[in-house]
Amino acid sequence: MTNDGSVISCSPNRRSFLKTGLATAGAVTMGTGLLARGTRASAQQTGSGSSLTSGDVAMLQFLAAGEALEADFYDQYNELGGLRDDEVSGGTGNRIYTEKLRRIDRNFSQYIHDIADDEMSHQAFLNAYLVSKGADPVDMEPFRTLHGSTARGSSGKLRLTNLMQLTINTSWWTRYRSSSNNPDVNPTAFEQAVPDLNNGSFPAIPRTDDDLYPHEHIQAIANTAAFHIPTVEQGGGSLRLALAQKATSVEVLRLLISMGPIELMHFQTLSETAGNAPPLIDPTNGLRFPDLDCGVDPNTGARGAAIREMFQTNLIMPEPCPFISTSLPVCSVVRPTNTTGVAMGALKFLTGMGLFTGQSDAFFTFLTNLAEAADAAQREV
Repeated sequence: MTNDGSVISCSPNRRSFLKTGLATAGAVTMGTGLLARGTRASAQQTGSGSSLTSGDVAMLQFLAAGEALEADFYDQYNELGGLRDDEVSGGTGNRIYTEKLRRIDRNFSQYIHDIADDEMSHQAFLNAYLVSKGADPVDMEPFRTLHGSTARGSSGKLRLTNLMQLTINTSWWTRYRSSSNNPDVNPTAFEQAVPDLNNGSFPAIPRTDDDLYPHEHIQAIANTAAFHIPTVEQGGGSLRLALAQKATSVEVLRLLISMGPIELMHFQTLSETAGNAPPLIDPTNGLRFPDLDCGVDPNTGARGAAIREMFQTNLIMPEPCPFISTSLPVCSVVRPTNTTGVAMGALKFLTGMGLFTGQSDAFFTFLTNLAEAADAAQREV
């Protein structure tokens, strides 16, 4: 989750976030517990035998809010295209949308279900952990105000997030394939895997039953979901590893480095799935999904062996890249993990994605306060 380190301090609506400049390489994550800046927890303790610093509380509160947002949009995906059971209930499924997801990967519905279950568990755990330490949990329910899909299969309940007007930065595709650049060491503009997704606003779920036809249109919606999910998840892993470097409590450090790899497992699985999205052009809006295996850069039209490797869909293992210093040998790592302004960068990135389109100024104020508090956290010795 790259960010520019800028701070948002006024008119915290979507427009003001965009004015400050968006993060270029994505991330996720961000009530009534309005102690957004966090206070030092009381002496109420768990097995660690120690209370939390205000910085540790602030980071966990920011992540708890983010997990609520992730759980919300995975719930929407699961209602329409996942598996519904006692673990992840709601909705009745949409046969046509589900078929298009499974055309990309026959296990897509299972993946959606399992990631939804993971994110819901993270949300519940983080809030319970905060309470166990005498700190305030984060309740996002007052901001559940958005109307979601009315396509058949949706429960129709109010949402926290908007999956129907997304602008998706797919530069993570080339960032993890680059052997010469790492945004932590030598920031650069990485090329998009699907340039059109970064230049427009598109649904990742059917908005109404009208979106179920024609065939290329609903497949494009499913393809958009396939790229949206790893875009969020790669940032989730980066964010937790960046924040872990600022943790004071060894137990909070353990928590962050235990959850971070789960987000990266989601990313790895769905990044491979995204590569299976069939090439097509949506006849309703011109959205083009290129054939990434054809050896042509979808951004420039250039060809060559290096370009083929940069976009080839089965090359999903991260390439070794510069790390710490360009004077050291390259090393295969999560990228980025720089700590400066990481929470605000995540918030700006998700805002620019359109995930919060329609939300209130109070929502953005609340998340801004959480992000600023998390970024102000420092490791105390």
